[in-house]
Amino acid sequence: MTALVIAEHDNAHLKPATLNAIAAAQQCGGDVHVLVAGYQAGAVAAQAALAAGVTKVLHADAPELAHPVAEQLTAQVLSLAAGYSHLVFAATASGKNVAPRVAARLDVAQISDITRVLAPDTFERPIYAGNAMATVQSSDAQQVLTVRTTAFDPVAQVESGGAAIESVSPKVAGKSAAFVGSELSKNDRPELTAAKVIVSGGRALGSAEKFNEVMLPLADKLGAAIGASRAAVDAGYAPNDWQVGQTGKIVAPQLYVACGISGAIQHLAGMKDSKVIVAINKDPEAPIFSVADYGLEADLFAAVPELTRSL
Repeated sequence: MTALVIAEHDNAHLKPATLNAIAAAQQCGGDVHVLVAGYQAGAVAAQAALAAGVTKVLHADAPELAHPVAEQLTAQVLSLAAGYSHLVFAATASGKNVAPRVAARLDVAQISDITRVLAPDTFERPIYAGNAMATVQSSDAQQVLTVRTTAFDPVAQVESGGAAIESVSPKVAGKSAAFVGSELSKNDRPELTAAKVIVSGGRALGSAEKFNEVMLPLADKLGAAIGASRAAVDAGYAPNDWQVGQTGKIVAPQLYVACGISGAIQHLAGMKDSKVIVAINKDPEAPIFSVADYGLEADLFAAVPELTRSL
């Protein structure tokens, strides 16, 4: 058995989620190969080759692969899929975009958001917003998996040596879809899904102005990323890419500080694996306290600025 992990990158740097996906692939048994599909992405292939446990890196290079257009990446994966028992994607926006296309073309079931590998054909995954765990066994000849990255510790990267890098022929999907452009928001803070500390605000903050006034100074003191509940995002207090939860981003930082967040199931599904959870809420019955390691029943407009001043 051999697993193929589809790397995520920006043609210069390997994204951390790939190292988590490699860790999951190793538990499936057999060798682990990594596909780096991009344009002038030799540096990424070199980084992937240094990931512990990887035995080969496949490097496909073409201008059409410069951006992760799902149709192009799907065609590249399918051109190599026959030699692999497991095709492994991180459960990120990119992975969730490509994996279903690959599974459909291979006529196999996709197993989504796995959190444990019990056997090469048996996996554990959350259902009902993480309130129950399902054990899924597949009888398909090939497994197409997306990996909840917070459930697997990333593999280390060795300092020298590493896996062999093999160039493979790029597969172009034609002109059914092409990259036109992108608008990227600039953020000096850590990336939400990779941050070790996250401070997150909820609807109780009342406005975007109050959100920024109360939460940003605390994040600055802690060197933290900023998160928000879906209610806060829907109300316009925070941008969409700050949303933590089942329909937002799944995070597991070392420290998660939830301010004015009641703790709806949707939000808890995205952050309850955090190592230490601190909740600040004036409602003693707020569900967030049931998962918090430390809870402060207080008015956030008084408690958070005081906390910021004390740090």
